[in-house]
Amino acid sequence: MANIFYNRIIRKLVVGFGNLFNEITMVRYNSDLTEAERFIVPIAYAAKEHYVLRLEEDFNLDKKVQITLPRLSFEMTGLQYDVSRKQNTNIRNYAASTGGTVVGQYNPVPYNFDFNLYLYVRNIEDGTQVIEHILPYFTPDYTIKLNLVPEMGMVKEIPIILNNVTQDVQYEGNRSSDPRLVIWTLNFTV
Repeated sequence: MANIFYNRIIRKLVVGFGNLFNEITMVRYNSDLTEAERFIVPIAYAAKEHYVLRLEEDFNLDKKVQITLPRLSFEMTGLQYDVSRKQNTNIRNYAASTGGTVVGQYNPVPYNFDFNLYLYVRNIEDGTQVIEHILPYFTPDYTIKLNLVPEMGMVKEIPIILNNVTQDVQYEGNRSSDPRLVIWTLNFTV
């Protein structure tokens, strides 16, 4: 095999996906509907189980390192080969590099990446506000541009498709008590 380079394409997909949700602003209101506070909802790359376990172990969040809600997390949950986008892999693409030499690369192999975005809130109102920030952009997809292989000048438009949205309300004790934790899960294909 010839020179093979690590182009960090999967990493760029993960970062690009996460950046879509890193500036969501949440507003809380007083009873007279005047603004009480405004803040950006924090986001991190982490599995849902990480936060759920943390909240179950310390429900009052009184440890020195706290988790504030609402919070977003996301993770890549899988990938699969996409035969519908398959092109001839023997075709080689060429581009001039900065050093005056010519660089080449075979056609890329098409894969679909599955991502889950999780939203953790204490009450339904916070959850619906954040969800209303996200849903209008996906009809059902939103396209981002990523510079996948800078040496080749390969900038691709990557569609991010919202597949479904689910909500899970977890209670402490019986169901007549106040909701303990509301988790929204948004499933995407990149």
